[in-house]
Parts: sequence; structure tokens; C-alpha cells
Amino acid sequence: MNKKKLHVALFFGGNSSEHDVSKRSAHNIYDALDKDKYEVSVFMFTKDGYLLGNKDSMRIFDGEDEDQVVADVVPHVDFTNPLANIQNISEVKNIDVFFPVIHGNMGEDGTVQGLFRLLNKPWVGSGVASSGISFDKDLTKQLLTYHGIRNTKYVVVTPENQAEWSYEKCSEKLGNVLFVKPARQGSSVGIYKVENKAEFDKAIQDGFHYDFKLLVEESIQQPREVECSVLGNRKAQASKLGAIKIPESDVFYDYNNKFVDASGVEFQLPVNLPQELAAEITQMSLDAFRVLGNRGLARMDFLVDKDNVPYFGEVNTLPGFTNISLYPQLWEVTGIGYSDLLDRLIELAIEEFNDNAKLHYDFVELGAEKLPD
Repeated sequence: MNKKKLHVALFFGGNSSEHDVSKRSAHNIYDALDKDKYEVSVFMFTKDGYLLGNKDSMRIFDGEDEDQVVADVVPHVDFTNPLANIQNISEVKNIDVFFPVIHGNMGEDGTVQGLFRLLNKPWVGSGVASSGISFDKDLTKQLLTYHGIRNTKYVVVTPENQAEWSYEKCSEKLGNVLFVKPARQGSSVGIYKVENKAEFDKAIQDGFHYDFKLLVEESIQQPREVECSVLGNRKAQASKLGAIKIPESDVFYDYNNKFVDASGVEFQLPVNLPQELAAEITQMSLDAFRVLGNRGLARMDFLVDKDNVPYFGEVNTLPGFTNISLYPQLWEVTGIGYSDLLDRLIELAIEEFNDNAKLHYDFVELGAEKLPD
């Protein structure tokens, strides 16, 4: 008797700046999932946030132009239905586990995790609160600082307090060379390195196109970028460490050399670091995973200064799975292949769901109200 296949639903796309990256990641995952073990359905969120059904999403996987598929489908949708944007989930039956591959907005910020929780189904990755906090660089840094995990100094600039944080005020507190970045964006979108008032003012104005909360961070001298992949739930394990060396002409590891043209980027996988430094970064990664309440997977990014002091940079709770993505590559050099890694992530999703199902919620029935005389 054949064992029933698990039905996995891949969610990808979304109305974030990483829409196309998500499509690449999802296609790689779809190809790598063992079809003898899994029945796989795919659902793509359009750039406007509408969820295409499995059949139309597969059209895009099979090479049809996305804009044309969307143009064929969306005009026929009845948007007076309050569930119109997500109604196509019902196109397939008996989904066992959801696998979100939505990078950035709506995917890593807790939004789609809330949907899966309402549907009462397991999903790969962190929960609603953990995702939301991890996606917000300000909240992440506050929590890490409270728990003694080293990260860069910064201030938060909003439209309300913008007048209080001029370049002069920020540089007095953080140094002359600063980084300006949206608090809730991924993949180096909207990030600027600034060294004077004109650059600072332009970066702030552009940053407000991406978020109404901006981080202005100190710069690290002669920084090296080091990455660590983490896998697990309450008992997590860390991969070997990797490093990224970007062309000297580039200011930092930006969207272009992450996803568009990585030909000038040197990946050191694994990287050879002093034993004490490697141990510290590994422990910081596991500590951050625990403190942030992460589940399933996360990639931890660090900056190491000229004196070999590591600073926690950010956490990616749904890291890329493209051909050049570091999360799966780091596990590959650690000894876990791509397909086995996907198996483990699905197992972890089900384990976490089953653990949470054991929690009790007491419902006390109210009787007649007793009002004071």
C-alpha cells in the first residue's frame, strides 16, 4: 500500500520589491521537492496582492508572461467578495502544509503567517509575532540589544521626528559615514551610504518611499560580511559560516549583486575564520534565533570589523532559494543537500504545528451579570 503523499502548497510572488526573486526561489523549490513524497500546488500573489490559483500560477511556472496571465484573470474577479484576493486557495483540496517563499513585504512580516494560522494548517518558517519583529530592523535591534547581542548603533528617523535628526545631529552621535535604510524592507532595497548633508537628505527622502521608519546606522571600519544559516525550532543548529566579498567599486552587498549580476561577487563557502571569531558568530546566530522566537529557518547576517569584532546585521526569516542564495549553499557545504533541506523544513513545520496544538485555551462561560445594588 502506497503511503499518502503530503500535499505542499507553495506561496510566492507578492507585492514587494523582491517579487521576481520570490518567483525564482519558488521555482527552484518546486523542482527540488521529491514528487514521490509530495503533491505540490503553487499559488502566486500578483504585484497587486491578488492570489492566483494553482492552474494560473503553473502557467507562469511554465513560462507564460506573468502580466498576460494576470490580464487574463483579474478582470473577471468579483472584488465585491471580501475574500476575493485569497479565494483561489480553495482551488485545491486537502493541503497539508504551506510553504511560503515570499521574500519581504507580506511574506516575512507576519501577514501570510496570520492567514495560515486562520486556516489552522502548518507552515514553514516563523510565526506571526516572530516574523513581524524579525522583519522590522528597529524592533530586532531593540530586542537583541536588550539580550546583549552586539549590533550597530543607530537612530530611527520618521516623518514626525525628521527635523530633530539632521545629518549634523546623526553624525555627531554615529560618525560622519552613515547608512540609511528602511526599517521594513529586504535585500538592500532603499539603502544608502552617505557622507555629507546633501547625500543624507536625498537618502532620507528616497527612504520614505519604502517605509515611514528609517534607520540611520553607524558604519563599520573595513567591514567583512559573514553569514550563518540556522535550521530548527526550539533546538536549532547552525551551519558552517560563509563570507561575501564584493567588488571594491561597490559600496555594499546590494540588490544587483545579490540577484541580478553576482559575477563580481566572491562567495567563500565555508569561510576560514579564527576559531574564536567563528564560535562567537555561531553562538550569536543561535542566540538571536532563540531571542527572536524564530522557527524553521533563518539566515543571520553579520559585519566583522577590522579588529575581528562581529556585529549582528539582520535576520532573514524567509531567505532566498535561488541558484546563488546563501541559505541553501551554506547547508550544502555543511552536509545537507537541497532536497534533504526542504524535507527537514517541512518536518519542522509539522512538528511546530503539532506542538502548538497541545496548548490549552480555557473558555469560561459567563453567567448572569451581577451588578452592584
